[in-house]
Amino acid sequence: MGSTGSIPSAPPAVRRRRRLGWPRRVFSQVLLMQLAVAAGVTVLATGFFLAPLSAQLDDQAMRRALAIAETMASSRTAADLAGGPPSATGPVQREAERVRAATGAEYVVVMDTRGVRWSHPDPVQIGRIVSTDPSEVLAGREVMEIDSGTLGRSARGKAPLRNADGGIVGAVSVGIEYDSVRDRLLSAIPGLLAYAGGALAAGALAAYLISRRIQRQTRDLAFSDISALLAEREAMLHGIREGVVALDRRGSVRLLNDEAQRLLGLGPEAAGRPLDALLGPGRTADVLTGRVTGADLVTVQGHRVLIANRMPTDDGGAVATLRDRTELERLGRELDSTRGLIDALRAQDHEHANRLHTLLGLLELELYDEAADFVTEVVGVHRATAEQVTEKVHDPLLAALLVGKATVAAERGVSLRIAPDSLLPDRLVDPRELVTVVGNLVDNALDAAAGTPDARVEVTLRADGRTVVLRVADSGPGVPEDRRELIFTEGWTTKEPPSHGKRGLGLALVRRLAERRGGTARVTAGPAGGAEFTVVLPDALTEPTPPAPPAPRAPAPAPAPAGPTPPAEPDSTPDQAPEPASTVAPTPAPASPPAEERSR
Repeated sequence: MGSTGSIPSAPPAVRRRRRLGWPRRVFSQVLLMQLAVAAGVTVLATGFFLAPLSAQLDDQAMRRALAIAETMASSRTAADLAGGPPSATGPVQREAERVRAATGAEYVVVMDTRGVRWSHPDPVQIGRIVSTDPSEVLAGREVMEIDSGTLGRSARGKAPLRNADGGIVGAVSVGIEYDSVRDRLLSAIPGLLAYAGGALAAGALAAYLISRRIQRQTRDLAFSDISALLAEREAMLHGIREGVVALDRRGSVRLLNDEAQRLLGLGPEAAGRPLDALLGPGRTADVLTGRVTGADLVTVQGHRVLIANRMPTDDGGAVATLRDRTELERLGRELDSTRGLIDALRAQDHEHANRLHTLLGLLELELYDEAADFVTEVVGVHRATAEQVTEKVHDPLLAALLVGKATVAAERGVSLRIAPDSLLPDRLVDPRELVTVVGNLVDNALDAAAGTPDARVEVTLRADGRTVVLRVADSGPGVPEDRRELIFTEGWTTKEPPSHGKRGLGLALVRRLAERRGGTARVTAGPAGGAEFTVVLPDALTEPTPPAPPAPRAPAPAPAPAGPTPPAEPDSTPDQAPEPASTVAPTPAPASPPAEERSR
């Protein structure tokens, strides 16, 4: 009863399988693999060393036996063979035993040309035929071999025995016990194994140190965890709607997700290339590479407004995130435009109320003529302002913008005027683009000129072929020469940020729009002491429409049917047809009433 609800323990077989199975951690797997590799390499190296060592020891033993046989053959043994029959006490046996004892050979056998032994460690064998074929050595060739004889297996060396005339009178066969060769081989194995064990221990230590480093770098994760993390990372990077750019310590792109490719206008081939070479010089590259630091940095890439944040990594690289604020910035500018329109309407409402109060006072004072003159003057001023703008600027969208800005400027005590040499035809390729440029420059000029003596802003709009040249001059404090390039940088501003976002984008967008068309945007000192912004927009106008060809003349009327012809008018000509009787003469417009009647 007490075990109800508890988790049952794993069976012993399962626990044993987990304990003895292949480890899951990267550290343990790498360590075991490296130890297996080190042990295998040690075993192979030892085997590769022992295999030629055995053959080398055999060769050394055979060569030693041959050297002893040649030494024995070079003595006076050949002369002793002619002294009598083979004997266990003869000089040949004594000399052979002396050499055998001195060299440690197993046997030294001297034979004649018939193969009869003249010497042997076993005296009983003297006078008998040798057990192996002596034909090769008796033919004058030296022999080295490992073979079995009456004394067992041995390493042998055989040399021909010659007399003073060089004739072959016998042969010398020397054998070295093969067990001694095997003993030398076996005695070398412990030392070899000691060296192999030392190499294996050094390899195991190196494998352990490498595995510990891998353990630190992989945070002691299992291979399955790493593969799962990689899959999750790929899904996250390519699924989020935020750009991610990873850079190495040299500033080259290491990773670029789909959203970053879209925001920066790059492709998958950008990986591995320097970011400066991909984006070119500019604020975006400076922000992403860390040359400009800060949080939520504003930058403009192409036609997009981006917010960038950069976080360094432990390996000297960095990861930067990008958020697209283009739509939000557009909504913010629309909000600014709406607020500007509200301000213009409020200014007009305030001005209209003052005029109505003035008109009401004149009427109550029965000053009707003065009231009529006042209304005529007010209507004329507004009409003159609108006519002045539309006479110079033929595009309706841009003209409406300037009329609204003139109302706002009047309320702020700034005189906004259109330069006399301005003339812009209604042939704009993208009127909204020019509205953005003019709106930004006029707003900045009004902010700069407001509150200054004789505050004024002058706008010049001219067409040079298909190029639009825009100048906006103000009477403000101007822009210092050392800041005339800095003011076009994204995020640079001297104003308080609005509630919906950040400032410092207007002039950057103006320059970006101009450069996108191949034009320029610059600021200089104005003629009135303030600043003068000049923007050149090539190909901003369409080609002028050619004039329509003249309409063909109407053909002459057909001849009238037979009958009495009515008399022609005295001043009529043959080319003029008589006016039909059904034509209705135009009704004259009623004459305007006198001023007194209008005022009543």
